[in-house]
Amino acid sequence: MSLTRIPAGYVPLTDAAPLIAAQEMGFAAEERLTLDLHRAPSWSSLRDMLAYGQVDAAQMLSPVPVAAALGLGGASAQFSVLSVLSVNGTVIGAGSRLAGRLTAAGHRFSFDDAVSAGQALIAASDRPLRIGVPFPFSMHAELLTYWLEGLGLDTAQDIVIRTVPPPLMARAIRSGDIDAFCVGEPWGSIAVEQGDGALLLPGRAIWSFAPEKVLAVRSGWAETEPALSGRLIRALWRAGRWLADPSCRGLAAEILSSRRYLDLPAEIIERGLSGKFTVTPQGLQREAPGFVGFHDGAAGYPWRSQAQWTALRLAKRNGLDQQAALQKAKHVFRSDLYRTALSGTGAELPGASSKLEGALEAGTLTAGESDPVNLLPNRFFDGRVFDPLAAG
Repeated sequence: MSLTRIPAGYVPLTDAAPLIAAQEMGFAAEERLTLDLHRAPSWSSLRDMLAYGQVDAAQMLSPVPVAAALGLGGASAQFSVLSVLSVNGTVIGAGSRLAGRLTAAGHRFSFDDAVSAGQALIAASDRPLRIGVPFPFSMHAELLTYWLEGLGLDTAQDIVIRTVPPPLMARAIRSGDIDAFCVGEPWGSIAVEQGDGALLLPGRAIWSFAPEKVLAVRSGWAETEPALSGRLIRALWRAGRWLADPSCRGLAAEILSSRRYLDLPAEIIERGLSGKFTVTPQGLQREAPGFVGFHDGAAGYPWRSQAQWTALRLAKRNGLDQQAALQKAKHVFRSDLYRTALSGTGAELPGASSKLEGALEAGTLTAGESDPVNLLPNRFFDGRVFDPLAAG
């Protein structure tokens, strides 16, 4: 059987797992594909690799294709999102200086309370916070600013966002270039292991169902290669289903730990997969159930409302027309292609392409294309609800 080769890019993170598992576990081969995986050192380099055709598909920060559609960031191409690769999966941490001040003030590092952690962080800061994120257009940056603004901080005056590639986050903390960080695993845990900081929160404590990484392709490629797009979507859906099985976490961590991929200890990688964390250099243990999602709750479904939430925040911050931004963002997340690719496979397929974001306190059944879909809790820490029909 001949296999179609698709060059695909990724950044060395735990949530690159669907692409890596699709190739290593044979899910791509089931779709007569081979994924030629290219490791990129940073998100800007990976975006450019995709834009200039060095790869045909890429793991990508979910806001990047939206920002490109709005004309932000200098992208030289337009991108389409075929599926969500991962929901959540980030950590927020403080460097040693701030962590020491938090400890002295009695903060308990409970790792689950966005309000108390944010208030403690603000109180411990004696200067504008310098916070490292992997890229300006990232869910990391959106969650951080949403969180701190919601707690009354003037993010235009009181924080400085600095771009630091994930593998360099611990070094930036150690050198004093940043005071705190938001990064995908395992790089937060690496900072803890090296004694450079402590973990305050998982990103899901701010938004419990945030689309973190997506599978992006050039928009022209999506239009001219619909059959190939469908095969890629199905391969990654199967990989996400496999990753969602707790019994597969050990093997997944071993695969990711190889020199070819993350080149890090499997034990540290497994923390993000299991949600069982060491949050301080002194060994304090905390659990974050559902820390990262690859499958459950229709995690892979690219909701247009997710793209629109991001677009509205980008438009407000950059002085763009908000209604125009909402309309452009709708066409970036291709729920239509996803639904077509997975029809008849038994995948959970919502009947709608958009929904209220932040409206689910608990899991709930909703109408699907054929069978009901079990959606997971979807809540912002401050209780707000984003209605794409009323936004702008």
